[in-house]
Amino acid sequence: MALELEDVKRAAHLARLGLDDAEAASYVDDLSRILDMADRLQVIDTQHVAPMAHSLDTTQRLRADEVTEPNQRELFQRCAPATEDGLYLVPRVVE
Repeated sequence: MALELEDVKRAAHLARLGLDDAEAASYVDDLSRILDMADRLQVIDTQHVAPMAHSLDTTQRLRADEVTEPNQRELFQRCAPATEDGLYLVPRVVE
């Protein structure tokens, strides 16, 4: 897929990137090659390939779910301007 200069400018505008004409022109070729590579990948037959979340068949080691810190809620809430029933009270921001 070949990109035009206007395509790059439009993408930069949508991404809120400030590119001048020289910078945009330098990206036309690079982005066109990236899109060409994606087009070549679309041709590959992956019908018999099982989807996977990761290329390596591993599992994440998890730590034990244990309490390691004492409850210090009262200490932390002493400096709060307003609390009630262990909760911080804040001004309403949504009507």
